[in-house]
Amino acid sequence: MKALVLAGGSGVRLRPFTYSTPKALIPLANKPALEYVVAHLRELGARDICLVVGDWADTISEAMGDGSRFGVRLTYLRQERPLGLAHAVRTARPFLRDDDFLLHLGDNVFPDGAASIVEEYRRTRPATGLVVQQVADPRAYGVAEVAADGAVLRVVEKPAQPRTDLAVLGLYYLTAAVHEAIGAIAPSLRGELEITDAIQWLIDRGHTVEARRYSGFWKDIGRSDDVLACNRRLLDDLVPAVDGHIDAASEIRGPVVVEPGARVVRSHVHGPAIIGAGTLIEDCLIGPGTSVGRDCTVRATHLSDSIVLQGAQVHTPRGLYGSLVGRYATVGPAEPDEPAHRLVVGDHARVEIIAA
Repeated sequence: MKALVLAGGSGVRLRPFTYSTPKALIPLANKPALEYVVAHLRELGARDICLVVGDWADTISEAMGDGSRFGVRLTYLRQERPLGLAHAVRTARPFLRDDDFLLHLGDNVFPDGAASIVEEYRRTRPATGLVVQQVADPRAYGVAEVAADGAVLRVVEKPAQPRTDLAVLGLYYLTAAVHEAIGAIAPSLRGELEITDAIQWLIDRGHTVEARRYSGFWKDIGRSDDVLACNRRLLDDLVPAVDGHIDAASEIRGPVVVEPGARVVRSHVHGPAIIGAGTLIEDCLIGPGTSVGRDCTVRATHLSDSIVLQGAQVHTPRGLYGSLVGRYATVGPAEPDEPAHRLVVGDHARVEIIAA
């Protein structure tokens, strides 16, 4: 089966991290998000996968390669401008031809899998099969109105006043009927070819469009809080492994991965947590939900429910909780005689300081 993955988004809501890293490669439990997407598609039966990429094309192709290490074949398609999901499908028509395919958003993670839903769609072959889930605020999503038998009556992109709380998740089963629909629709008010408009076109002309509710964990990692929540969930599946050095004064408790070349010195690591290759953890308490990337230095601090990216240095007596620390960033104490906090803060950063 073929699959199309949209990995060309700019990740505006994740700045400043996405100034130096594409959103699809943001690490979750020390693996790029896109690796989880490809693994999920392989589980769903897709072996021929096209990644639609944008300005980060070279970075993504270098990270993901030809797909052989994931047991799939990856090809890359450059989309010069992000003009909507339906535009990406239209651009990929030479790859898709007239085959049924899965459309998977590159920033959507489904750690519990959706195999039963996709298998049902492959058996019954509706023109379009949607995966939906109840959400607290559906205004940020495509929203589906679904009959009791699963037939989709209406689908609207980001409605100001949603008529249901069923969000359309970033996994679609599509047949060749979608190409005719995309050719018939016009750009939306925001200038994009919306996949929801194409699906509604199919509904209006009597094609079968169905929805199945997804009960597992799912996240669109568009915001930092969602990245942290997804990291926590993925760490729950961690298989403990200590390939680095743990000194006699340190304690490891719970599911913990210490990658090769990492050192834990006079520290306590309470899992689930992962310590990247070549990283030094010294005089620290590392709490659950924490992923520390490769080649970092973390000293004399308490770190929990956080992600520290490659090459960062963290040394802050108060510790960090619920934090994202970017690549090669430095978080440390001020000089003793400094009268106030001293910060170097990039565009779109967020700093929260506890009052004295």
